[in-house]
Amino acid sequence: MASRLQRAAFTSSRTPALGLAVPRFTRQLYTNPDFEVKTPDDALGLLRQGNERFVQGQILAPHRGLGRLKDTAGVQKPFAAFLSCADSRVPVEIIFDQGFGDVFIVRVAGNVASTAVIASLEFGCAVLGCKLLYVLGHTSCGAVKATMNPQAVPGVISSLYYHIRPAVENAKGDQDKAIEENVRIQCKSLGISPVITSLQEEGKLKVVGGIYDLATGKVREIDC
Repeated sequence: MASRLQRAAFTSSRTPALGLAVPRFTRQLYTNPDFEVKTPDDALGLLRQGNERFVQGQILAPHRGLGRLKDTAGVQKPFAAFLSCADSRVPVEIIFDQGFGDVFIVRVAGNVASTAVIASLEFGCAVLGCKLLYVLGHTSCGAVKATMNPQAVPGVISSLYYHIRPAVENAKGDQDKAIEENVRIQCKSLGISPVITSLQEEGKLKVVGGIYDLATGKVREIDC
């Protein structure tokens, strides 16, 4: 029998933390293991609802048991792909209240869309069937901050600056704006992929951007 918390999660029709309506059918996902995410909007609705639960401290922690682990050992069918920062404080599955096999994540400092990163995202979307591609930045991003105040660094760390510098230049010294601009620019960089653009044109994939707030846990969507 569903707990009181689970029943509450499936009876609310809005996401107060984000102020966004969630399609009613998305609330069937964790009561019906066979629920199929059919559209990009389905996928986005699930992520919005998951982040709301996380922010409100009402997580369901779905698909995190040994049963799910075994079910996905031979096959994966994630419904969303992420280009996220490598920052240890941004655990995508947790902040969106997802579990094993739900999301395909590429993590790299500064959430930059390098060629290798785009190749991985193409695999997630074209081969694994992700319906949503989410570029996720976060507040107080160290990679953006370092690009704004470049100093000598060891190894090839400075190679990240090339990808982030256009956002820094557009922001004119405003770090928060630079973080937003970086998400937008990386979203646009995905457009060099004929695989991703074709899926978008066919209505099979949507690319969205967001900023995760390290202090509150909220994800704020932004226009890409």
